[in-house]
Parts: sequence; C-alpha cells; structure tokens
Amino acid sequence: MSTQNVQFHDLHSSQDEFTTDVVQGLNQRPAMIPPKYFYDAHGSRLFDAITELPEYYPTRTEVGILSANAAEIARRVGTGSLLVEPGGGSCAKVHILLEGMRPKAYVPMDISKDHLLLATEELAIAFPWLEIHAACTDYTREMSLPPSTPPGTHVAFFPGSSIGNFDPDGAVDFLASIAQLVGPGGYLLIGVDLKKDKTILEAAYDDAAGVTAQFNLNLLTRINRELGGDFNLSAWQHKALYDTQRGRIEMHLVSRCEQTVIIGKFRFNFAQGESIHTENSYKYSREEFINLSARAGFISDALWVDEEQLFSVHLFRQATTTENN
Repeated sequence: MSTQNVQFHDLHSSQDEFTTDVVQGLNQRPAMIPPKYFYDAHGSRLFDAITELPEYYPTRTEVGILSANAAEIARRVGTGSLLVEPGGGSCAKVHILLEGMRPKAYVPMDISKDHLLLATEELAIAFPWLEIHAACTDYTREMSLPPSTPPGTHVAFFPGSSIGNFDPDGAVDFLASIAQLVGPGGYLLIGVDLKKDKTILEAAYDDAAGVTAQFNLNLLTRINRELGGDFNLSAWQHKALYDTQRGRIEMHLVSRCEQTVIIGKFRFNFAQGESIHTENSYKYSREEFINLSARAGFISDALWVDEEQLFSVHLFRQATTTENN
C-alpha cells in the first residue's frame, strides 16, 4: 500500500473455514449460510449500492444522526482515543467522526480484503494525520487488536445495525467481546435499527430495482467460483419477510424447483419451495436494546433518534467494577 500512515494486517480465515461453514449449513434443515460470506469484493460493492437505494433508509438516516451529533459524540468520548471499527470495510461513516474525535489511531476490521484495502487507502489520503491499522479478519470469531496499535481509551464503532445479524443471545455475546476489547471506561458507539411498519422493512430488503436480490444471489456465485459449486442462479429466488413475533427481517434464497446441487464432493438436495436462510436482521425498540446491552456490561451514556423514529444511534460505556456492583 502506497500511503505511509497505514499498516495492513492480514488475519483472514482460511478457505477451509468457508467450505466447512457452507457444507455444515447446507446440511441443516432449514439450510443456512452465515451472512458474513456475502462480502467478497463484488458483494461488498453490491451492498454499497444497496445503501444508496430509495427504499433502504438505514444508511442515510444513520448518517444524518451521526452528522447532526458528531460534536456531542466527540465531547462525550474525548480526543486521542483508539477508534476501532469491526466491519469497517467501507470506512464511509467514520469520516463523519474523525475531525471531532481526532483519535490517536483507527483500526478498521473487515472480512473483505480488497474492499478494506481500497477504503483505507482512500481514508489515509483524506486524513493524512491519521494512523491506520487495518485488519483483514473475521471479527465475529476473533475480536483482537493488531499488536502494533497504540494505547489509549478504546472506542468501538459499530454502525449500520449490523448487530441485527446476530440473534439476541448472540448479540449479547458479541457485545460482551466488544466490552472486553474496550475495557473499563471504554465506549461503544452503535447503530441500531428500530422496530417499525412491516411494509417499510420488507421494501428495504427487497427493493424494486432488484439490487438486494443480486446481493443475495451473489453468495451462490461466490460458492461456485471459490468452492467449485454448480448452483444454477436462475433456479433460485430472493425472498425477504418480516417476522413480527421475532422482530426480525429474514432473507432467503428459495428453490424454484426440485434440484441437486454439487459442491466439490458434496451433494445437496432441495425440494421446490425449500429455502437457504442467508440472513436475519433483528430490530429493537430503544428500551430493548439498552437492556440487551446491559447484559453485556454496558451502561447507556447517550441515545440519538431521527425525527421519523426509523433508526437509533447509542453511545454506551463499559461499566466499571464498582458500577456493576
């Protein structure tokens, strides 16, 4: 990488892990594939395109909240921190925070190497004073900082409502790993999508232009390319639905016919109408998420919501031992 203020750490998981997760997931009933595998280079570009769609309110709403409150966020967390962003593949929203926070260093973590390389290079040019330690890693498995990162108050930034991809118990476990990472007195700034009308939610995950469908189907393209699969994409259909009882959007790839799929030495049979569950996106009320985060050791420090009550941004602080007792 040409920019001098960037250190890149390739901690990426092996191809064997991708194979294992896909084979185990497709052998389950209902079949599933973890959503982290959406994000090869093309999948990351498609997701960036999704964030620009008129139906997809989360990104523009969260950007509006962060922009309107950047000064207060900086005042609350202070300057000279170590800013860590799990899933920081595009580094787009962190731009809003950097001038006010003036962190000592920024650590983006992402599973997509190409996307992370490009984003951090652009960020380094835009903020030449910023020390960047980029880590290509699966942060859902390994939440650790590169050894070269400097000390300082740790602030974790987790925008985009990516926390919704975990089920509630999994979200608590993930938040607990962030709490351990930031340490006592450290902060978490996190975007959380709010519960709302089913029509708005389903449109956001099944847009009229079909970009989300391409994003979902690209997962099969990636399996074909990297694992030797023979998925026929025309035999699968994107489906998104909101489960009001569970409070989550579900994304599926539904088999249009009875078919057999081969991936290397493995064979998988699917009936017509059978689906592969590719993603959940849980939605929370403000109170639900504050209570969930408390289970992971976080105390609510501030909360911002847009005027339409679509999206929330929470600032949490890790409870000290005294506060926990």
